[in-house]
Amino acid sequence: MENLYLKMYDEPELVDALMTHLVDFYVASSRTIFDEAGDLIDIFFVGNDLGSQTGPLLGPEAFERFILPHLRRLIDLGHDYGLKVQMHCCGGFEPLIPALIGAKLDALHAVQCSCHGMDLKALKAAYGARMVFNGGIDSHHVLIDGTPASVREDTRRVLEIMKPGGGFVAGASHDWILPETPVNNMVAMADAVREFGLY
Repeated sequence: MENLYLKMYDEPELVDALMTHLVDFYVASSRTIFDEAGDLIDIFFVGNDLGSQTGPLLGPEAFERFILPHLRRLIDLGHDYGLKVQMHCCGGFEPLIPALIGAKLDALHAVQCSCHGMDLKALKAAYGARMVFNGGIDSHHVLIDGTPASVREDTRRVLEIMKPGGGFVAGASHDWILPETPVNNMVAMADAVREFGLY
């Protein structure tokens, strides 16, 4: 990763060629899948982490120069087949969200609210009318270290913030439930979503 960052400054044309080649593969393979089974698919799920615990892995300028054009190819492909496009992205990447909205991405998964810049109230206020958020229930602290009662209360809190106006899919703030998560806490989250999350 560090080498790729350096190449963005030293050999940008090499990074362009690499990204084009990689995304050519994913576009071709995805198109084959959609041609064969697109009528059975609702969401085109793509993913890559753009953030760390402390902020974006790339600044907005480098992201828009080197990554966004290729991500836009995938978003456009999904839309060409009538699919919604959802991107998995961990970390604190809030400064990149306006560019993702500009590229017509439909949804972000899984909002890691414990990271810098990922305050749920701020995200909902700034982007909730233009982006579906999926996640937001803290899988690193609340779900692992909490009790069923505290998980229930935090899930209710997240829903109170994110549910109004729609555009929210409740879930853990990771792409899967981490193996060290107590089963009772997972059940408490699911039960709380059923209790407080229905429209």
